[in-house]
Amino acid sequence: MFFSGPPFQILKAWRDRRIQIALSEEILQEYQRVGETLAARHPGVHLGSILDLLSVEADLFSSPDLPNPACEDRTDDKFFACALAARARIVVSGDKHLLKVNHYRGIEVIRPQEFVHRYLKAQS
Repeated sequence: MFFSGPPFQILKAWRDRRIQIALSEEILQEYQRVGETLAARHPGVHLGSILDLLSVEADLFSSPDLPNPACEDRTDDKFFACALAARARIVVSGDKHLLKVNHYRGIEVIRPQEFVHRYLKAQS
């Protein structure tokens, strides 16, 4: 999934410094956990190098917990907390819990394909 399609296009735009990626330690930990799950299910999938690059090159933010829950799944609140700490306007995700809370404190949640169409195609 990271080697084609919208996720690849987003990572490529980040590599080319056309966009910024804001992460927190909690988000990196979730990505690591998901990467391990994918690797167990699909032996050819290894996200280690991408995660290593993100942990070194992405903008890392300390993001305190939100004072009140934003998402139905409280574990997803870390994405809004990071966006607030980074003063980001957009969270790119296909997560249904995040998409339900679109525009939380002015933060738009959009799917990767929509982000590519709206923001990266316009830059091409």
